Amino acid sequence: MTTENIWNAAWREETWRSLADSEWDVVIAGGGITGAGILREASRLNLRALLVEQRDYAWGTSSRSSKLVHGGLRYLKTGQLALTRASVQGREQLLAEGQGLIDPLGFLLAQYEGDGATAGRLVYGAGLTIYDLLALQWSHRYYSPLDFQMMAPYISPTGLRGGFHYQDAQTDDARLVLRVMREAAGDGGTALNYVRAEQLLLDGADRPVGLRLRDILTGRSAEAHARVIINATGAWADNLRVQVGEEARIRPLRGSHLIFPAWRFPLAQAVSFMHPIDGRPVFAFPWEGVTLVGTTDVDCPPPLENDPSITGDEVAYLMAAITAHFPALSLTLSDVVATFAGIRPVIGSGKADPSDESRDHVIWQENGL
Repeated sequence: MTTENIWNAAWREETWRSLADSEWDVVIAGGGITGAGILREASRLNLRALLVEQRDYAWGTSSRSSKLVHGGLRYLKTGQLALTRASVQGREQLLAEGQGLIDPLGFLLAQYEGDGATAGRLVYGAGLTIYDLLALQWSHRYYSPLDFQMMAPYISPTGLRGGFHYQDAQTDDARLVLRVMREAAGDGGTALNYVRAEQLLLDGADRPVGLRLRDILTGRSAEAHARVIINATGAWADNLRVQVGEEARIRPLRGSHLIFPAWRFPLAQAVSFMHPIDGRPVFAFPWEGVTLVGTTDVDCPPPLENDPSITGDEVAYLMAAITAHFPALSLTLSDVVATFAGIRPVIGSGKADPSDESRDHVIWQENGL
């Protein structure tokens, strides 16, 4: 597959007709960033690799993220050093490989009275030191209240004890997926969208040997056989996992965002602050001519077939944070120009608070899937 014909109708038809007759090394279900990355790496190993996605590439979580490529600073607070290390290393690799698509982003972290500002300075200072050491560069600095306000002039001065500046990164998440997909195509990978992985094909030992596929555009079906079947469907992963007898493990959590015009919510750089209700970190940052505010962390029970959307309670939650920390702007719901929400595929452990669930990454090998 060449990069010119990924979305070519004639090529798509030819590829569909040859699915059953092709000998695939790897078939991947899921066209988000995880599936795209696997396709690229498999193709670079000269494996015959096929990816299928039931909607647009990056339709799910990979186009509805917070647009951040962060190093997992908040994971240090719960002692998840390994996860932070992996996140920082991934961020630095993306910054090196994705120039023009992954950009550095300066973050301001406000410290207020009442949210443990004194202890918070020590804890976050230590955390940011580790953060910088993992990135092999010193970028954080603490600022006095006056200096902090000069960098974030609309933030509330009441109770402000100062804050930190540190570096993370941001991206256009959907474009990142498409770039990786194009790189995979250039290395010989094959990808088809609007093709649903409906059912696993099992051998006599109930091990997956292929997928039954459905063309969403025409309704026709086909089978694709491979030595390895990879489930990279994110929040929808349990749909295939249960077909090999595994229990549902994914806890879908919705993260919702508000978007304001930049002239109503002017920011020169990202600002993070603690929510006045539950102490969760909330952020606001400039992105593509607007200001993006997020995020929530609430359960989003299945089914997940419809587009996720923000609820009234989530809107009120985010507006409460904005009102508390940027009262001078007098922002109201009428200033919101758009909203969006994405689903996090978090591994459930039964914790009452969704935010207490681990954000660690896991690769399962379950009966051949």
